[in-house]
Amino acid sequence: MGTVVDLDISGMSCASCASRIQKKINDLPGAEGSVNFATHSARVELDSTSGGLESVIGLVGDLGYQARPHVSEFGNEESADEDEESRSAHGEHGHHSGASANLRTRLIVATPLTILVAILGMVPALHTQTWSIWTAVVLSAPVVWWSGWPIHQSNLRGLRHRSVGMDTLVSLGASVAWVWSLYQALSGGSEVYAEVSAVVITFVLLGRWLEARATDSSVDAVAALSRLQVDRVTLLHANGQEESVPLSQLAAGDHFVVRPGERVATDGLVIEGRTAVDLSLVTGESVPVEVKVGSDVVGGSVNGSGRIAVEATAVGSDTVLARIAALVKEAQAGKAPVERLVDRIAGVFVPIVLVLSLLTLLGWILFGGDVSFAISAAVAVLVIACPCALGLATPTALVAGTGRGAQLGILIRGPEVLEAAQAVDRVVLDKTGTVTTGKLVVQSVAGGDAEQRQAVAAVESYSEHPIARAIAADLGGDGDLPKVRDFAANPGVGAAGVVNGVRVEIGKIRDEHRLEEPLASATAAAIAAGATPVVAHFNGVPTVVIVLADTVKPNSRVAIERLHEMGLTSILLTGDRASTAVEVGREVSIDEVIADVAPEDKVTEVRRLQNDDVAVAMVGDGINDAAALAQANLGIAMGAGTDAAREAADITVVNSDLQSVVDAIALARRTWRTIKQNLAWAFGYNLAAIPLAMSGRLSPMIAGGAMALSSVLVVGNSMRLRRFDPHQQRSNED
Repeated sequence: MGTVVDLDISGMSCASCASRIQKKINDLPGAEGSVNFATHSARVELDSTSGGLESVIGLVGDLGYQARPHVSEFGNEESADEDEESRSAHGEHGHHSGASANLRTRLIVATPLTILVAILGMVPALHTQTWSIWTAVVLSAPVVWWSGWPIHQSNLRGLRHRSVGMDTLVSLGASVAWVWSLYQALSGGSEVYAEVSAVVITFVLLGRWLEARATDSSVDAVAALSRLQVDRVTLLHANGQEESVPLSQLAAGDHFVVRPGERVATDGLVIEGRTAVDLSLVTGESVPVEVKVGSDVVGGSVNGSGRIAVEATAVGSDTVLARIAALVKEAQAGKAPVERLVDRIAGVFVPIVLVLSLLTLLGWILFGGDVSFAISAAVAVLVIACPCALGLATPTALVAGTGRGAQLGILIRGPEVLEAAQAVDRVVLDKTGTVTTGKLVVQSVAGGDAEQRQAVAAVESYSEHPIARAIAADLGGDGDLPKVRDFAANPGVGAAGVVNGVRVEIGKIRDEHRLEEPLASATAAAIAAGATPVVAHFNGVPTVVIVLADTVKPNSRVAIERLHEMGLTSILLTGDRASTAVEVGREVSIDEVIADVAPEDKVTEVRRLQNDDVAVAMVGDGINDAAALAQANLGIAMGAGTDAAREAADITVVNSDLQSVVDAIALARRTWRTIKQNLAWAFGYNLAAIPLAMSGRLSPMIAGGAMALSSVLVVGNSMRLRRFDPHQQRSNED
């Protein structure tokens, strides 16, 4: 295996750019690469015959783009800062953010000018007025030649490398229409198509801008993971002295201190102290994990209430957090750039249109036609084929579909997401925070009388531990709790205090506890069901057992039934123990349960499910889900989850209701069908109208009007998505 390098690439304006770069890299001997337009990055494998990284960077530069090695956010802090400064200096911080801002500026200039030109074109009485003709030509010039320059530039770049796409038609059609309009104005003619050229450019810019905005945050998943790192760490020297230093100075083997409430700086081994560590942001588990001397801790996790000393076992790119981030990047880089349906068809359509236009021109001249008439017919072919409706087909449906989704709390990234939703066969669901609430609640209480349960609630009310809060809320009721003396919290063990002269100690069930009925049966049943039993001792005698469990969300079962009705297979994928996962799966009628999966292995399970040529959707909310969300054909993040999960996903459900996940898939599928309908109409209209234009029966003016009508039909079809009703959708499924 050769050397694998990651590159940041700037200057790409569309998916065709990514395809062009990838093709050239793969043509280079000894190099194999995958270029991702969404993340503006490339992953390239090089062997000894490739000429090295410099040859790849030079090749990308020759194509008119810029490439540089990617610097890991989890590597040396100083080099990462230098890379950040380099990006800022080149104005390239956030590749897509810069592209989005540039397109927005060009669109702001183009829109009012296009509206004015369109108004002039809609008034027949003005078509023969010299001032109106020249006004249209002058006002459309900045739209065509400045606002549309990125499109022309992309076209020229493609032609230089013998490739054509949608940009070729847009650029050539708009240019020819404008140049013909200028010729008509200079020669005193009245057949001016300036509004055609301006409208084409403006609508295509609108689509590009919407696409750039939709993918702006796709490169932020790793940044969200890196934000879990601390800036400084408290080093513990051999003489017992503590010193606060930057994280970059921490090395494997160093000892450091983590105080209550602080985030663990890096992966390590506890050498002193005892506490409960909240791993929910890293592993998705809702129950804090007890750690003591000899226990492993994970960087990014939050310390509970005890002070611990830790020996660093891994730093920088070797940590669990960094490995998860690397998996996210690998999964994103492994996704081939989605080649837009329009570009695929345009690859054949464009050359045919160019040839037909040229044949029209030559045919009319050779068969004795007037040169002006021949030019008019040739221009009509280009104008009628100019993809205004094609430029509208995707963005209008996307605007309507994503706009309606936003109203429903469903955030959809872009067109490729819709295509992925259409192909999904299996839906993989994380457990904690997705199917379940992620919050422990008291499920049952065995033993003890009302006074003793009040005493338990009183002691637990003094603790901030999640289990204690749940017990205090359930057993305490609305009444006044008795006073507690000599309260003490023992991290990782439990809490204790004296209530009415009786010592009450509360903690997890341990082997040395000899429980009698009904406590023994309640404990055994809780463990079998995957719940968490807690025992309360009164003066050393086990008296009350409280069973806590993560509860299933109210709508989870109905949502999964809807998935089944849509023909989708449901799979529960969790790091929780098998007994808990199976019980949850049974409660909500999940088709398959995969439990005891380590965070870094979730992406492996998703890959395994994809090996059968099956499209997989992944639904999750934790950092441990981020890589799997990126690897899946369709990643759906619950809105209450972590930034990393949301930013690695294709769809985000704001309200964390599993019903909305089903609504999201249904809306995405409906939107994708609308896009296909729009494209079918746009191409069908072109195929029917081009023969008329070639025969001379369709003047460029009528061609422009027909193109406008086609656009209106496409927009009208897209706007139907604004009436998407999830309640009606659910009723139809019922």
